[in-house]
Amino acid sequence: MRLKARAVDHEDSTESSASDAASVARPVLRAGRIRQVLLFTASAVLLVLSMFAAISIGAKDLTLSTVWAAVFHYNRSLITHQIIHELRLPRVLGAAVIGAALAVAGSLIQGITRNPLGDTGVLGINAGAMFVVAVSFAFFPNLPYGMLILLSFLGALMSTLLVFGLGSSAPGGLTPMRLTVSGAVTAALLGSMTSGIAIYFDLSQDLAFWYAGGVAGIKWSQLEILAPILLIVMAWSMGLARSISLIAMGDEVALNLGLNLKRIRLLGLLTVVVLAGLSVSAAGAISFVGLVIPHIARKLIGVDYRQIVPLSALLGAVLLVLADLGARMANPPEELAIGIMVSFIGVPFFLFLARKERRDL
Repeated sequence: MRLKARAVDHEDSTESSASDAASVARPVLRAGRIRQVLLFTASAVLLVLSMFAAISIGAKDLTLSTVWAAVFHYNRSLITHQIIHELRLPRVLGAAVIGAALAVAGSLIQGITRNPLGDTGVLGINAGAMFVVAVSFAFFPNLPYGMLILLSFLGALMSTLLVFGLGSSAPGGLTPMRLTVSGAVTAALLGSMTSGIAIYFDLSQDLAFWYAGGVAGIKWSQLEILAPILLIVMAWSMGLARSISLIAMGDEVALNLGLNLKRIRLLGLLTVVVLAGLSVSAAGAISFVGLVIPHIARKLIGVDYRQIVPLSALLGAVLLVLADLGARMANPPEELAIGIMVSFIGVPFFLFLARKERRDL
């Protein structure tokens, strides 16, 4: 009887402990969800405010009421409305979409390769797209924009294969730092070839925009092609987010949970190549957005890529919109290259991360 009573007491105490743990966990989970909602809401509001500021501020400052009217009640007969609708609005929307795409591409690379230095610029993917743009300018100067997008994608794919081939050929296989070094070598090689083509065919003036990066030349005709593809691909990347979270925990964990590593990595890299190639075709080689933003998102929201990817998209859009605004306002009426503005943040951040990872070399 005593044993039975003790067993009953033990069961009661176990049930009580479980209920206590559950009661403690519920508020923690609820607080986490509230924090996530607040982060996403704050990021979305910051993006909207940044876009309105970027549309309003320029060589001719415009009031928010004028911006609102031009966006939602466009009147072709008003010059201010024409400035907003034909020049500033496509530029700002392009910066937002491309910033989001580059940030999502960076988060995917960092998750798939478990490389904290992963970025489409650092790993030489942008350089491949730039090289093919230079070749197309030299031999096919009148290509339509849709064909330029396709060629940029093929260039990004070429450089990606080259980077991973170089990194994997070394004894011991592919490591995060070998991948970074391979990317730097590939970027230097393709960059020098691009410069050679520009000099030989006298394209320096035409390629200056793509070298430095910028969204000033984006038109509605480009956005109509670019934006839907990028948005669809970014939405597709959300479907990979859970699998990438498992890969980020380690290959053994992912394999034990039944994940097909080769398939997920291939799909992820193709997604990155599309995002990088299309972004370069419109805005040139802008580096470091995909390096900095995923780290900030991870710090704010945790290690789940189902949260990191969408938050990176929002923060990447904010960064590039503000960088473009800064490029316009640094020395008016002249403009700095948007790539320079991003590099002011990205280069010190890269050096900081490289110093932390130096032991893996």
